Amino acid sequence: ALAWEYWNAQGLYNVQCQPYPFPKCEHHIPKNHYPVCPKSEYPTPSCTANACTQGATGNTTVYKGKSHYTLAGVEAFQRELLANGPFEVAFDVYADFPAYKSGVYVQKSDQYLGGHAVRVVGWGTLNGTPYWKIANSWNVDWGMNGYFLIKRGVDECGIEDSGAAGLALLPQ
Repeated sequence: ALAWEYWNAQGLYNVQCQPYPFPKCEHHIPKNHYPVCPKSEYPTPSCTANACTQGATGNTTVYKGKSHYTLAGVEAFQRELLANGPFEVAFDVYADFPAYKSGVYVQKSDQYLGGHAVRVVGWGTLNGTPYWKIANSWNVDWGMNGYFLIKRGVDECGIEDSGAAGLALLPQ
């Protein structure tokens, strides 16, 4: 909720003004396109609020949020996608998930690894199995070009417990 509140109050610059500070790395399935990700988390970069990153050029428009809210369940998720587009969710990750390659993911492992935040971008049915289409943050080498499908309608790994979304203000 704090990130959404920051977006509403302070706003965000585009990626040309404040580039993503971490280098690309291979998540879970090394393919030699990028170095393997570090085992520990990257240190939190210092905040350059209200300014572009030093040396960055480009559009300095600040994009702000008008509101943010949570939603839960299949129907609420589908309504949000239709009305406002993709939104974020969190789910429980198990040991079989990092090796996902294709198809509709259904948890098989009992070894819990932790939580993970992702972006819901759509839904559909594959071979009779309903799914959510999800954008992951582990580069295009992982899964289906950086996306995965997870079973819809049964709260697979807690995916339908809660989503977060917001409405933007037009830039001024």
